[in-house]
Amino acid sequence: MHSWTDTLRFAFQPVVNLRTGVVAALETLARPETGDILAEARRDPELDARLAVSALRTATRQETMLPLHLNVFAATLADLGGLTPLYDAVRAAGRMPWEVTLDVVPPYTHVPQPALLEAVASLRAQGFRISADGIGDGDVPLRLLTDLSPDLVKLDASLLARPAAVRAMRTLCEELGALVAVEGVETELQCAVAVSAGAQLAQGELFAPPARIPAADVYVPPRSPGVPAVPRSGPSVLEFVRPAAVLPVTASAGQVRALLTGSPDVSGVLLVDHAGRPVRSVHRSRFLLSMSGRYGHALYADRPAVKLGDAPRAVGVAATAWEVLDVLAVGGRDRTSDDVAVVDAQGRCVGVVRLADLVRALAESRVEEAAGLNPLTRLPGSDAITGEVDRWIEDGRPFALSWLDIDHFKQVNDGAGFAAGDELIRSVGQALQQAVVGHARVGHIGGDDFLVLAEEEALDPLVGTVLDAHWSAGGRPVTLSLATVVCAPGSVGDHRQAAAQLAPLKKAAKALRGASWVLGRAGLPGHEVRRGGAGAAPAQAGYAAAEPGW
Repeated sequence: MHSWTDTLRFAFQPVVNLRTGVVAALETLARPETGDILAEARRDPELDARLAVSALRTATRQETMLPLHLNVFAATLADLGGLTPLYDAVRAAGRMPWEVTLDVVPPYTHVPQPALLEAVASLRAQGFRISADGIGDGDVPLRLLTDLSPDLVKLDASLLARPAAVRAMRTLCEELGALVAVEGVETELQCAVAVSAGAQLAQGELFAPPARIPAADVYVPPRSPGVPAVPRSGPSVLEFVRPAAVLPVTASAGQVRALLTGSPDVSGVLLVDHAGRPVRSVHRSRFLLSMSGRYGHALYADRPAVKLGDAPRAVGVAATAWEVLDVLAVGGRDRTSDDVAVVDAQGRCVGVVRLADLVRALAESRVEEAAGLNPLTRLPGSDAITGEVDRWIEDGRPFALSWLDIDHFKQVNDGAGFAAGDELIRSVGQALQQAVVGHARVGHIGGDDFLVLAEEEALDPLVGTVLDAHWSAGGRPVTLSLATVVCAPGSVGDHRQAAAQLAPLKKAAKALRGASWVLGRAGLPGHEVRRGGAGAAPAQAGYAAAEPGW
């Protein structure tokens, strides 16, 4: 009589880091040759647990050092209260629990949530990482998703047709400290949408199909020039994490040498304690140089590798790329190429970051950012600001969008000369940039026109600094006009609607005498004149105020 193991095979599909283009992990997928054992496992928690153990053992026979993803039904965890046999199998295979991510698979309907959360807490205590699978095409309640607080959220590719949903999940995951992955990516267009919407990881036929032997190479499309630049605050270090090559702290120098010579892509080895906390860092070049010297192998091969290692450089999972560079800047120059370990709240290694990946991404972001700057003021242009407006709208954040320009600027240029006009524009731009606080953004959208995106509370100090200043060009006094539309959540759908609400306020501000400020609220009639004298502004021959139209 045949058992279910006789007809069950496993396939491996890579989980790809969209930032670095490397394989971040391998998901082990059950592929029965006959029958539907997965449907049986859905009904039988004990069988499902045995499948997870079999998947692990199959993966370890491939001698891969990559982190692993194993699937387990939510009902299995709730029923068994954990996976003790899997923990024992991980240890027996010489792997660490923190190298294994459990993809918790739907359905969640009728699964007792308290029991599920208790089981997940137990697995975390053992060191396993948790992924919420099938989001967008499954039945996981949003409240349960936040209670699970997964390390990774896997989205169904169908959500790529709704990029706003992916961006919203990215925002939620940032709050939870989780990464976003998209499954089932089949085309370069889908990949581009996933990247632009903020996904950090992906799987699918585009990169590599599931195969009996783990793929040695994967295809990752080049990043599109339209992909948003890296945020000024710095991207999360988790976007750059590569799998770490680890050995126990008791490993000999000979074992480290065997790992390095058998894996040319490994730049270093971390020696970790029983809990997976880095103890020493072994740099590839320095280590092999020591071993290749005269009598090097005879001297060191059987000695503990810790004697040839350095104190590890590490950052937490909440660090940014800039903070990693700060860590690399400390200490001797000979260690600037060392991998930096990324550790979780318990100090366990979740991977490493390479300097080359960081420098490449940060340099690309600076090039993209510089290309969008106005050459006169070095402020971002309209695309950067309107893109930020759309992100605030998608996040449900209230905001105030202001348009500021110099009154009768053509006459300023005609009377004082273009050099004086340029200097005035630069001065106004500098004043705006120095006056904004918090998360406000200032943009120079052309000519003498500026956009300011800020919270409503930040408007008064901004206005006081800019409108109350005494401006002049070529000895002639100059005034400014400011129009502001305050947008509550849901009052506008995108930046175009915000611009349409701002246009009549701009006209109203230009109709006032002297320095002026008009404020209105999206969706509400009328406006409030906060600065400016009554009566029409002096007419200017051949000049008309420009209307907002981005």
